[in-house]
Order: sequence, then structure tokens, then C-alpha cells
Amino acid sequence: MTNAAAVRGGLSDEADTAVFDDLVAGRPTVWIPGAAADDTRASIVSSTRTPALTPALIDAAEERFRWFAPLFEELFPQTRSQGGVIESPLEKVASLSRALGEEFGEDFPHELWAKRDDALAVSGSVKSRGGIHEVLEVALGAARDLGVDLDSGPLVFLDEAVRERMARMRIVVGSTGNLGMSIGLMGAILGFSVTVHMSLNAKAWKKDTLRASGVEVVEHDTDFTQAVHAGRAAAEADPRAHFIDDENSLSLFAGYAVAGRRLAGQLAAASVVVDEDHPLTVHLPCGIGGAPGGIAYGLSTEFGDAVRCVFVEPVSMPAFLLGRLTGLDDGIAVADVGLGALTVADGLAVGRPSRFVGKAVGHLLHGYATVTDDDLLRTLAVAEATAGLRLEPSACAGLRAAGRFAGAGPTEAPGTHIAWLTGGSLVPDQEYEALLEAGRRLLRDP
Repeated sequence: MTNAAAVRGGLSDEADTAVFDDLVAGRPTVWIPGAAADDTRASIVSSTRTPALTPALIDAAEERFRWFAPLFEELFPQTRSQGGVIESPLEKVASLSRALGEEFGEDFPHELWAKRDDALAVSGSVKSRGGIHEVLEVALGAARDLGVDLDSGPLVFLDEAVRERMARMRIVVGSTGNLGMSIGLMGAILGFSVTVHMSLNAKAWKKDTLRASGVEVVEHDTDFTQAVHAGRAAAEADPRAHFIDDENSLSLFAGYAVAGRRLAGQLAAASVVVDEDHPLTVHLPCGIGGAPGGIAYGLSTEFGDAVRCVFVEPVSMPAFLLGRLTGLDDGIAVADVGLGALTVADGLAVGRPSRFVGKAVGHLLHGYATVTDDDLLRTLAVAEATAGLRLEPSACAGLRAAGRFAGAGPTEAPGTHIAWLTGGSLVPDQEYEALLEAGRRLLRDP
């Protein structure tokens, strides 16, 4: 157990100490690391980064997605117009930006766009690409080991004889919900036996959806980290099992990074210029850090210093910010400083960050923000009323944080802002209506 007072005493910068105090108090805050902190973290990363983390990693992931595209067209009709590509739209949300500015009394960006991962095929969340990608990689490896003829293309995975053989293999993962959804649904579709270990924060409807798809769900009355450890232990005891490690998986990371490359194409198609004079700021909901970290890496390979990625977390679960601020990464958990209360942003309910992601992309990040549950619910209600968006609270994190960064920082220049959405389209009507009504009540009486 880390002592909060000792951690605070180890912070040499007065501004960092003020941010730490806000975190411990559960107050929403913004942290833009200074140049000295960036240089320190960059030197740490250069000595610890795995050589496998190169743009070639994204190339390989893209190729796997392309190879499976005919299968996706068959399984997911909504992808046929895109040739079997599982990708979400990019939409300008100027009216929503104005409405949020009025609601929160802040200058939200004029050039605000929404990356609609809430509408992404299969599991409708930012976790979809990474989870799907690793399942695809596992499927290819298992098929080769089983002697399946892959020369005929990906539709071989629809063959009943192949599916019977795949069912002998098990995929195991620990999740707060959205990663488990993507891996569970995709794994079951390809014929795998799948077990998802779900943490205390996981929503009942996500467990029900998985079970209805034939996925085994193991419930834990513990946090995300313990659920991951339980899943890892179960997989190690089963020689047929492959454990998908949300804390350290290069395959998940590669799947997420593909999104950054694809976004570059969407921006070009929309005639949005991104360069030093027209920076791109991307507001990314963050849990353990894998999905936003992969996206940030993919974006950095496309835009270099012209992209500014911001990680956004709930005030009760600022795991990644805490790890980066203190330099301890996964050596400190939110519980060590008295935080960790349940949050409506279940997809972001992670108490300890990924060391791998912190070391790999921490130096690439522009800033961090934390948001309250009430503000997430208010944003959810404004998004529905103004733009007709049906979102989970986690998906509102980037939207809410955009107002904090529209003019933040001494070197900020006009440019484009993107709020990366995640989750919402699969939320059951009754569950969504309860969230929406809670947000509407807060709009009436904040």
C-alpha cells in the first residue's frame, strides 16, 4: 500500500502537487505535463520500449482485418457498404458543441467532431477493434495448429467441422464489460469457447448479453485488476486456453492503433487539415489505457507532433493520470490514495493502469482530465437532446473534456478537436432511459 502523503512529498513541481491534491479530493482536474516531465518520461520510454512497437505492427493488424473482411461482410451486413471494414463514422457536432458550452459555461471547440465508436459493428465500443483483432489472430493460429486449410479464405470459419474443432479451444479475458463484450461476441461467432471474468463494476446487461451468446461469464465481487488476475490464473490452468491480457497485450494494442491510421483517412476525406498550424486534439476515454494508448500511437505515426491526445477518466478512478503524474505507472493504484468508488462510467472503472501502455505512449500524450459522474450524465442528456446520440456515460468523457482543452495551455493554437465516443448502441432501452432521466434531472437541478 502506497502512502499518499509520501507520494505527494515526492512531487517536486508545485502545479503537479496541486493536481495531485485535486485527484485525492475527487475534484475534476486537468493536467498538462510540463516540458521537463515530458523529457524525463521520453528518456524512460526510450530505454524500456519493446522493439516490436513499430508501424509494422499496425501494418500487420490492418492486413488481418483485410483478410477477414469477406467474413465480416457475411456475418455483419452493416459492414457490406464498407467492404467488410469494421469502422465507425466521423461526424461534425457543432450544435452539440454549442449546447455543451451553454450547459457548462465553457468555450467548447468550434471545430468539434465525434468519432462514433458507439455505433461500431459487433460490440459498439472503442474496445471492439482491439478485442476483435486479437480474436482474429488467435483464430488464425489455432486454425493452422488444427490443420485447417486457410487458402480458401476466411469463410472457412463458417464450416461446421471447423467450428467444432475451434470449440475445443478456449479464450479467457478479464473485463469491466466492453472488452469482454468484443472478445466474447467475436470469439463465440468464430466458434471458440469463451470465458469472461467480470469485475464488480460490470453491468448486468452486458453479462446477460454475453451469456445469451453462449459465453461463460464468471462474476467477481472485486475490482478490474483482480478479475484480470483471476482470468489469467484460470487460463494458465487450462492447456487449451489463450488468455487475452488487457494489461500487456501487443495484439490488442495493434488493433486499437489501426483506428488512428483510419482516422487520418477520414479527416482527409472531410478536407480537415492537420499540421503544426492546425493541430488535432483527440479526447479519449481511458480505463487501463490500452484502447486510448493504441489509438494515440496510431495517430502519432500519422501526424507526429501535430496531434495532441488527451486521456479522460472518472474522478473516482484516475488510474492512468495518477500513474503518470507520480511516475509510478502500475506501481500505484487509486485505492492507495483513498479513491475507487463505483462510477457510472463502468467501462473506465480501472484502479491500476497498464505499465506497458504508460511506458509505450506516455511521452506522446498532451494532457489528462478527470470528470464527475454528474457531468457525464448531464453530457449524456445534452447529447441525446441536441444530436440524437444514444451514449453510455463512458462515451461522454471525451465530449465533456473537450471544453477544458479548447483554450488550455500556453501553446494552444486553433485546430480540430475530436471526442472519441464509446458504447451506447447496445444498451437496453430500460437501462438507457434510466441514465437519460438521471441526466435530465441534473440538467434541471445541477
